[in-house]
Amino acid sequence: MVANNAATLSELEHGIQLRRAVIAATIGTAIEWYDFFLYSVVTGLVFAQLYFPKSDPLVGTLEAFTIYAVGFVARPIGAAIFGHFGDRIGRKSTLIATLLVMGIATFLVALVPTYDQIGIWGAVILTVLRFIQGIGVGGEWGGSVLMSMEWARSNRSRGFIASWPQFGVPCGLFLANLAVLIVSQMSGDQFLRWGWRVPFLFSLILVAVGLYIRLGILETPVFARILAERRIERAPIREVLRQHPKEIVLSMFARMAEQAPFYIFTAFVFAYGVGTLKLPRDFLLVAVLSASVVSFVSIPLFGHISDLIGRTRMYMLGAVATGVFGFIYFGMLGSGNRTLIFLAIVLSLIPHDMQYGPQAALIAESFKGRVRYSGASLGYQLASVIAGGPAPFIAAWLFARYHSGYAIGGYIAACGVVSLLATSQMTNYAGKDLEGDGSSLGL
Repeated sequence: MVANNAATLSELEHGIQLRRAVIAATIGTAIEWYDFFLYSVVTGLVFAQLYFPKSDPLVGTLEAFTIYAVGFVARPIGAAIFGHFGDRIGRKSTLIATLLVMGIATFLVALVPTYDQIGIWGAVILTVLRFIQGIGVGGEWGGSVLMSMEWARSNRSRGFIASWPQFGVPCGLFLANLAVLIVSQMSGDQFLRWGWRVPFLFSLILVAVGLYIRLGILETPVFARILAERRIERAPIREVLRQHPKEIVLSMFARMAEQAPFYIFTAFVFAYGVGTLKLPRDFLLVAVLSASVVSFVSIPLFGHISDLIGRTRMYMLGAVATGVFGFIYFGMLGSGNRTLIFLAIVLSLIPHDMQYGPQAALIAESFKGRVRYSGASLGYQLASVIAGGPAPFIAAWLFARYHSGYAIGGYIAACGVVSLLATSQMTNYAGKDLEGDGSSLGL
């Protein structure tokens, strides 16, 4: 029935479903990233004090970011689990499951007792919940991108359409920082004692909204056709590892210049800004909020530009810009001038967005429809292990060793080189009619 519904839609109905799919994917992704980024923001501001109070401040920060990194280790596991089901039972059902997993784990973070209440067990529970968060977001990205992209009928619009689930990232970042900024206005030490928990509790309401929206959309035409023709892969993960190992590895390394700097610019900056630069917490929150607002425009813009000049070219320009900007960024932060610091943070996500806008289509187009959820998810999420997860920890270690932000800038530049090399080897398979079925997204 799902196959027939998707396959027999008129042009008008198809357009309506495309808009609904993009909206559902974007809003659901924004909610999931709100949950994931909320943890990131609070880690730099609160967790070292509450869960590692007996450690030296720098050591406590490193310990807190170690727990933070666990979520990134879990993301490829989530990609494998939900990628399997996304290619077996469909994009829609899988996305509903990922939203529930993420939402429940985030809600439970609000209930975790501190070190003073149960000792080290508080940190242990946080680690488990962060791992579950990672599994949820690991399965989310591939499905949300495909839910949008597989409704697009033209390769010339696919970069723009697939950029909207990416748009959910700055939305989630904005909401997470806004929520923490609001509760941080509490007087005295109320924010540290209980106020930080409120945004995590609020997650449950957002999840209910996301579920309502996602339950009202159809399955994508590409998966509906695969289902109707009984071409479902029995073991999608095994098949994608056999057929597309190169694409998985290249996708992973292509993300180095995008993901590692992003978590330095949006997570490490709180620990660095408060602990080293002695900046007010609210100043940093407002600056990151402003950066996320800029991304509301720049992500779909660069996705659209990739439709005009090519995904690979757009992405490589972004990798170069990020590699150079790392030095500029820490130079501006180290100036001590608050105007320059604010401007550095606001501009920090533009080089990132030059890659993130076209990234969804760039990666997803490298895999066949029958294994696309698994392949794109694995390639995307494996980067979390080598880039996003370790980045704040590496940044903190580099600063502790060299006492200079330029050392971190060198790390960002190295990530840019890796991404350039990987992206230059990537091939767009989507338009090559892989199996002679006439589909521009190759089943």
